Amino acid sequence: MTLGLINANPVVHAKKERIAHPPHPHDAAVDPLDVYDFVRDIRDPEHPYSLEQLSVLSEESITVDEKLRHILITFTPTIQHCTMTTVIGLCLREKLKNCFPPNFKVDIKVAPGSHADEESVNKQLNDKERVAAAMENPNLRQLVDECLCSSEL
Repeated sequence: MTLGLINANPVVHAKKERIAHPPHPHDAAVDPLDVYDFVRDIRDPEHPYSLEQLSVLSEESITVDEKLRHILITFTPTIQHCTMTTVIGLCLREKLKNCFPPNFKVDIKVAPGSHADEESVNKQLNDKERVAAAMENPNLRQLVDECLCSSEL
């Protein structure tokens, strides 16, 4: 058992085989599988596993409305009191910011009933000013960057 972890023994699932995509062209259609392929390998902030391996994300947890230019990611923390939920959401937002056209509105939410502070986490993750302020924190920025760097290996 690892000391200091909220969820020291998460259930780990096998990764699905996928072909890595280049950055998404700004004029191409976006579908949920494209989005999933870009974010599934983000490393969990507490564990050496990807969000896909921990079932924090699935293909079904992403919806895209091409007409409205809207991406919705609904993720499920591994436990109700996960202290890294906001960090996971920030990682998702940062990864998408760098991969998809800026004219897409991105909403990131925790799955209903999956986190004790669901409402406040959702508010934090979808408020541009709060996200910008969070990403100015050097320690938080470093943690997000580490999770994203390991997803690009």
